[in-house]
Amino acid sequence: MAKWVKSLIRISTFEVETLQKRLAEVGVRRTHAEMKIATLDAELQLEIARASEDILITQHMPAYKAGWAMRRQQAVSDLELVAHEEAGIRDELTGAFEELKKFEHVAEVTRLSRVAADLKRENAAMDEAALRFKKAG
Repeated sequence: MAKWVKSLIRISTFEVETLQKRLAEVGVRRTHAEMKIATLDAELQLEIARASEDILITQHMPAYKAGWAMRRQQAVSDLELVAHEEAGIRDELTGAFEELKKFEHVAEVTRLSRVAADLKRENAAMDEAALRFKKAG
């Protein structure tokens, strides 16, 4: 296999691995964003339960809910941003895999061509040897 093909395959493999690492990191960030939203929702339910028991907390619930809504909206926006980033990385990864497969295909076709040429030369040498043997015998 030609050095340039090996180099292209190594570079493409490195790019695929790098994108896979980025995708894993984004997946962790997505999980954290989803957990933050779930935590905020649980906190609201807890405060609603506490407000049903304490009149003072009930009076402050509208302000709490307004603050909660802003924090939740920010968390949802963060999640949407991470999801968009994840989709972009998945698209890049698909393209990188396609490029890698192209280079691997070129390498395989080159190898098979070389094997076929070697086989052709070997067959020609065997035919020539058989003709010499026939003429000598």
